[in-house]
Amino acid sequence: MTTKREPTLLESFIPIIFLILLLVVNVGIFGSEALGGSNQIVLILSAGVAAIVAFKIGYKWEEIQTGIVKSISSAMASILILLLIGALAGAWMLSGVVPAMIYYGLQILNPTIFLVAACIVCSIVSIATGSSWTTAATVGIALIGIGQALGISEGLVAGAILSGAYFGDKMSPLSDTTNLAPAMAGTDLFTHIRYMTITTVPSIILALIIFLVIGFTNSADGAIEGKAAILEAIDSTFNISGWLFIVPIVVVVLIVKKMPALPALLIGTLLGVVFALIFQPNLVAEVAATASFDGKLYDDFYSISPALTNGFIGTMQAMFGDIAFTTGNGVLDDEGLLSSSGMAGMLGTIWLILSAMIFGGVMEGSGMLKRIASAIISKVNSTGSLISSTVGTCVFFNLTASDQYLAIVVPGRMYADTYREKGLAPENLSRTLEDSGTVTSVMIPWNTCGAYHSTVLGVATLSYLPFCFFNIISPIMTMIVGYTGYKIKKLGAKSE
Repeated sequence: MTTKREPTLLESFIPIIFLILLLVVNVGIFGSEALGGSNQIVLILSAGVAAIVAFKIGYKWEEIQTGIVKSISSAMASILILLLIGALAGAWMLSGVVPAMIYYGLQILNPTIFLVAACIVCSIVSIATGSSWTTAATVGIALIGIGQALGISEGLVAGAILSGAYFGDKMSPLSDTTNLAPAMAGTDLFTHIRYMTITTVPSIILALIIFLVIGFTNSADGAIEGKAAILEAIDSTFNISGWLFIVPIVVVVLIVKKMPALPALLIGTLLGVVFALIFQPNLVAEVAATASFDGKLYDDFYSISPALTNGFIGTMQAMFGDIAFTTGNGVLDDEGLLSSSGMAGMLGTIWLILSAMIFGGVMEGSGMLKRIASAIISKVNSTGSLISSTVGTCVFFNLTASDQYLAIVVPGRMYADTYREKGLAPENLSRTLEDSGTVTSVMIPWNTCGAYHSTVLGVATLSYLPFCFFNIISPIMTMIVGYTGYKIKKLGAKSE
């Protein structure tokens, strides 16, 4: 019988090296189609390699399986939210909510200030709701459509949306990660938020300046000339009304009132269905006419009430499947701005998340992630190197455990004693966890956040990654502060 032991550093890196090499080969061959399934297989194969290493050091399959199940369980809330977001997106498209956002947004915004405006709007919404996910799934979807209609690169638009959404998420007392980080570090919420402004405010200011410069240098004159045609196409296809904004406003209010995300999103979806039946009955009937079904009771129900039957079929199709509206305008139709894939469109992302959590579960459950992190801590010899090591560890966990919560929780537990031993106040750790663990998760394709946002916004992770300026600057800013010693609070010092 093999005695269980701690993995060596080399053993712990074997699955990581295998994952990286196979991902490089896979993406090199499949390119943008890698997320369609081949990356998921790479993650499963890497989990198999990790399991072999775990067997070698004495772990039994039951223990490995427990780690996998625990890892997947931690992602279940995200998976349920993804499914509801898919239904909400379909209902809001059919009801005219998203087209109305695009319609009015095109009239207000212009290419020069669009990126800055998108970043600021998403910041405000994210602070109010405490959720970058909700922000991307509501105003984010509309802003992607507006940006495309204005002729701006979708990667740029997504970068502005996510920069604002993650700034707001970090600074909101309603955010789960903003509450989680101080809990792991041992400080209180508002001390944590105040201390974050030292790095977070300069980071968002720099990001806004970059977006403003891009706006002044980016030409989109052709899109401006075609704006009138786009507005006319939307107006002729949908019944556009300011009353449609009641739906997103209700969702934002519910989340601000601290209603959990799942019931709030479900209410938003059902409101979208009701508004679709009220404002877009012709489109509901159009979707129903193109839907596939062979139920034996259809004729009976249709003979009793054609309107109710079409309403049921059309709204159900919007929530679970594909819908698309043809307007005759090339920009809208070719870009698929007025289309949605419902819940079914989220299944590929859920597949990716499950595969990533299987790999993370084996690595976490067998102690390999902990072993790698311990090796990093042993090299720390200054405040700057400690903070940089924390940043690196958080990014490493986002890459390997594929979940931002694990990228906050595990390093938070690991480094808490080290920060105390170095005489550093716990808010140094909590800030660093957010500056690195929270914001970098969205830039990794197989991380739950990266997979979610790329699916919801319809933009590949690697397309928006170079333009997530806030997310890129934030961990760099926290390392600069660490090495310069600027406002690094010591234990026992008064709060600023």
